[in-house]
Amino acid sequence: MNILETHHIVKQYAEHRALDDVSLTVPKGCIFGLLGPNGAGKTSLIRIVNQITAPDSGDVLLGGERLKPDHIKRIGYLPEERGLYKKMKVGEQLLYLAQLKGLTEREAMEKLKIWFLKFDIKTWWNKHIEDLSKGMQQKVQFVATVMHEPDLIILDEPFSGFDPINANLIKDEILELREKGKTIIFSTHRMESVEELCDYIALINRSHKILDGPKRAIKEQFKTNTYHVEYQGDLGELPPAFIVQKTLATDDGFLRTDIQIPSDASVNDLIRRLLDRVTIRSFGENIPSMNEIFIKAVGSIND
Repeated sequence: MNILETHHIVKQYAEHRALDDVSLTVPKGCIFGLLGPNGAGKTSLIRIVNQITAPDSGDVLLGGERLKPDHIKRIGYLPEERGLYKKMKVGEQLLYLAQLKGLTEREAMEKLKIWFLKFDIKTWWNKHIEDLSKGMQQKVQFVATVMHEPDLIILDEPFSGFDPINANLIKDEILELREKGKTIIFSTHRMESVEELCDYIALINRSHKILDGPKRAIKEQFKTNTYHVEYQGDLGELPPAFIVQKTLATDDGFLRTDIQIPSDASVNDLIRRLLDRVTIRSFGENIPSMNEIFIKAVGSIND
């Protein structure tokens, strides 16, 4: 089942078309990476889902229902531009935001006690937001985003401003939320986070969706039938069909060579040829990283 669907979304701002016929499906209970260069249209799509703006045409479905005002209680949104009230105290602000999302004051207090213990921020209740560091404010806003236990959580650059320890804390919480059946849409430029966390991805560039699907399937799509081997000895001449792409020396005296094999050859064909020539330390397939896929997919559209 899909928690979110967008169908043929178009959004125009004066002379700029921010989204052009963008259709996405976000399966329930996954971490979904929404990727793209700056200005691609990601934030415009997120704002439409959050009903901050409306599309010029197209439909958005949440849990199979056309998007309507009370759906906002089922969504948690952490924007890239953080939006806390600087003069308010942490506790009163979180209570206020929780009640906007439909919780009673008593319900909010119970949930906040859990989060204040989990994030080790028990002493922050009466601190003013303006007296907190950027990272501390990020923690508070993350709590505001998830404390009403929304079905869909949208995080726009959630690790921005976090040190490695607190970034890991947020990663653990994201994974735990998925285990509880929540769906997380995760917009970021950090491809290492996509590698680590995302189950599905969509790539938007120049207002168009250019790629989407399960992360594993997309990696398969971008594979080039290339393998790496670390060895000692003389590789010599391989048959012309086996393309040697590059060779580098390792720090400990081995060589590492990338070799592309033809589509009608098997990996065993290459290994047999290598065993006759060199002493192999390691061998494996070159799986494209999300960073490589991002660059290749966006570059092919921009060329």
